[in-house]
Amino acid sequence: MEKKELYTTLFRSTFFLSMFTFGGGYVIVPLMEKKFVKELGWINEDEMLNLIAVGQSAPGPIAVNTSLLVGYRMAGVPGALVTVLGTILPPLVIMTVLAYIYMAVRDNAIVNNVLLGMQAGVAAIIVNVVYNMGKRIVQQKKVVPMIVMVAALVAGIVFQVNILWLLLVSALIGALTTLIEIVGKKDKGDAK
Repeated sequence: MEKKELYTTLFRSTFFLSMFTFGGGYVIVPLMEKKFVKELGWINEDEMLNLIAVGQSAPGPIAVNTSLLVGYRMAGVPGALVTVLGTILPPLVIMTVLAYIYMAVRDNAIVNNVLLGMQAGVAAIIVNVVYNMGKRIVQQKKVVPMIVMVAALVAGIVFQVNILWLLLVSALIGALTTLIEIVGKKDKGDAK
């Protein structure tokens, strides 16, 4: 694919996903997966899951982080810049316009009820994302990620452990598990 066409597709894809998605990063992530994995076929599901995990654990909004990683994966630093621009431009413009409109209608009961209804819809979408990501982990039949997933859920809900600690510990366990797998594969390769 020609670079100009690649950049255009990256920008257009992230721009339209960002433009027509309401509810934040956890809503846009499955749409990014649909676009880049299923429609364009640029990234496989496992790699997209890894990009989402890194995007979630990095500081900043998950949608921007994940689009940056997808752009970098496809076209290096210029691709990352293009996808970040495509992701942040629509919300920047929309929120600027809406801020002025909201100031005029913020006390309206209908507007408040619409926003409350949108919160319920966003919560349902987030539950769907968590379910799909958890289902993939279970389908891989890897014991350590399943234990980490359940332990993080219990620690967060029951013991009110700060999300930063959960992310840090999960990232360390993931890094150690990956390192052990790489060393194990290397040792098997050397033994042959």
